[in-house]
Amino acid sequence: MKKIINLRGILFSVTLLALIPVSLAFISCNRSTEKEYYVFTSFHEPADEGLRFLYSKDGIRWDSIPGVWLKPGAGKQKLMRDPSMVRTPDGVFHLVWTSSWNGDLGFGYANTKDLVHWSEQQFIPVMRDEPTTVNTWAPEIFYDDRKEVFIVVWASCIPGRFEKGVEEDNNNHRLYYITTKDFKTVSGTQLFYDPGFSVIDAVIVERGKDDYVLVFKDNTRPNRNLKVAFASSPVGPYSPASEPFTGTFVEGPAVVKLGDAYWIYFDAYREKTYGAAKTTDFITFTDETQNITVPKLHKHGTVFKAPASLIERLLEPQQEKINP
Repeated sequence: MKKIINLRGILFSVTLLALIPVSLAFISCNRSTEKEYYVFTSFHEPADEGLRFLYSKDGIRWDSIPGVWLKPGAGKQKLMRDPSMVRTPDGVFHLVWTSSWNGDLGFGYANTKDLVHWSEQQFIPVMRDEPTTVNTWAPEIFYDDRKEVFIVVWASCIPGRFEKGVEEDNNNHRLYYITTKDFKTVSGTQLFYDPGFSVIDAVIVERGKDDYVLVFKDNTRPNRNLKVAFASSPVGPYSPASEPFTGTFVEGPAVVKLGDAYWIYFDAYREKTYGAAKTTDFITFTDETQNITVPKLHKHGTVFKAPASLIERLLEPQQEKINP
């Protein structure tokens, strides 16, 4: 029997807007009529090899694309964790990632037209004005096609900045963001969301005009589960956090719309497996973990669409290589 979690009546004074079919920024749609596949960015521990991909025809059953497609070169530790990608209307794929566990005051960025040949990697120093920052984790890229601007949200810990609460000062994260049109000129860093507890791994979901959902991880002990909040703008202000819709020890949500439902994938890291929940309103959730197929060793990224011709090229044996 499927497990159903209902948040109705628990959310704090949130007015839900009518759902309007739109092309979602977290799954950037190709405007051509070419067949497309779903693609899941991925990495393997210990995150020093680089960018990997999964692909799927239905968004539910996933297979690995052999090879490593971008070797990380940004940041102090030159890691690639939490790869987040979005495709813009011009067909370019934009990637951001966590470049170090600790010590980096920014994150990595690169772009590509074919998922094979990449721009020069950049380090985006978004926390350089906060030199005591412990880390810059899980940057999530969102493209606002209404304003034609990128929004990047990440989690950082600045010791002593917020009330200590349950977590120690060096693990008391809040969400921050920047905006940019080209990753050459970047806005100043601003606080994105402070739910009153340590929070990481945030994903912006656009449901329609003036209707956004934030899916994120409550990183406090013993919770470490996923929650949602609502706003009329992609940069908020967002409502107070909901009750959790997952069990504990999960992180890295990735959201994809399949038909009329949103599927939220998550990394159940303690069990070393992948899970999924399905919802149409982000209030009632159904556990779909038993219905998905995700390869072993896959670690969390984001889901986007790509032309079938690009993915089929990646699957050709001669394409199995590491790209610098």
